[in-house]
Amino acid sequence: MSNIQGERHPFLDDLTVDAELTSSVLRGPVIGRHEIKLAVDTVGTFYASQIPTFLETVGSRLFLEYEAVLTSGESLNAVVVVDRNPDGSVPRVSVRMSPLGAVLSLAANLREALSGQLSEDLFL
Repeated sequence: MSNIQGERHPFLDDLTVDAELTSSVLRGPVIGRHEIKLAVDTVGTFYASQIPTFLETVGSRLFLEYEAVLTSGESLNAVVVVDRNPDGSVPRVSVRMSPLGAVLSLAANLREALSGQLSEDLFL
């Protein structure tokens, strides 16, 4: 989810130093606050639009669903699960996206944008 100036992001502002992000567009987890922010911010640049459709906290988990249209014109649906520690910090984030065509398109764009900045074995 993109960060709107002046508003707290649903999870980026609270990441722990060693937080972990898993996603449908990656082969493995991205580890670390800086690296996760880089990946999430980069993904946001490939969205022509993004509309949150569900946001609910259940216990220590935040569930966020959204619909997006990629700059390529493809539609994408995503479910984000954010785990919170008792102090409110975020150690884990999981982002699951569909359909597969949009996921592969986004993954290719992410590889091109972040190759050399994140480990090459993370990319599809």
